[in-house]
Formats: sequence, C-alpha cells, structure tokens
Amino acid sequence: MSGQSVHAEGPVGKLSCEVPSVLKVKIQDGRIILERISDAKQTKALHGLYRSLIANMIKGVSKGFQKGLEIVGVGYGVRLRGDKFVLNVGFSAPVEVKIPDGLTVEAPSATRFYIRGVDKQKVGEFAAEVRGIRPPEPYKGKGIRYEKEVVRRKAGKSVIGAGVGK
Repeated sequence: MSGQSVHAEGPVGKLSCEVPSVLKVKIQDGRIILERISDAKQTKALHGLYRSLIANMIKGVSKGFQKGLEIVGVGYGVRLRGDKFVLNVGFSAPVEVKIPDGLTVEAPSATRFYIRGVDKQKVGEFAAEVRGIRPPEPYKGKGIRYEKEVVRRKAGKSVIGAGVGK
C-alpha cells in the first residue's frame, strides 16, 4: 500500500500517517479532505478509518490524549522512578514498568495515575497493558482499573453457604 503521507505538527508534538493510494488527500480552506477513488466496500472502510486516524492525529498534536487509572486495594500503590514506575499490587515483589517513548506518566497520589501522549493508540495500548498486570477482580474489586470504570461485583461463598435459598 503505497500512498500519500500526512504530517501533523502542533504545540504538543508531531505525528505522521501513510494514507493508502485508494484515497486522495486534499487541503482546502484549512481543512483536510479525503476522497475515495471507488465505492468498493473495502475503500469505504479505509475512508472512514483514515478519516478517524487523521482527526485523532490533529487532536493529539493540539491537545494530547490522557488515560486515567486508579489502584484499589489495601497497601496497593504506584511510585514514579525516572523512566519507570513501580506498582505495588499484591505480588511478592513490586512490578517495575518502563514508560514507552512518547508517553508520560504522572502520579498525583499513590492510588491514581495518568498516562499522557500525542498518539491515541499508544496511550490506550499502554494503559491496557498496565491494567492487565492486575485487572480488577469481581469479589473484592481489588486491582488496577480505568478511571470511572464500574466493576461488577459477585457474591462470595459466604452468601451462597449462609442458607439463602434452602
């Protein structure tokens, strides 16, 4: 897929994207316009995908993206240490996570931290990777969760064995 290259530069950073040759990129009146060469189903799908990717590039270089995570559990916490951050999430040893290039991590408290960057995909992917270290469990709700994520709780064995339903 050889095509055109779209570059975006703003106060937060720089990004670029290769657009396939089935789409034409035009700039008119300060707006980026994508045009399809044909109306094939695959071309229509690529048109919507690259329209979203270019819109996210522009938003990323102008404002940036942020994903908030919080840690729930007694004794659980996060500390920043240079280009790494250390998670205490109930394992026998603390877990060190290296921060990828192009992303920053800010921890205003021991139980809340934010991942920031210009590339929406990198921010979301890294946040999912960190959450995967200790996802929230359904019985006590302990673990790493996204900000405002609702964890569905289950009833434990004590509720089932207490004679309910006999």
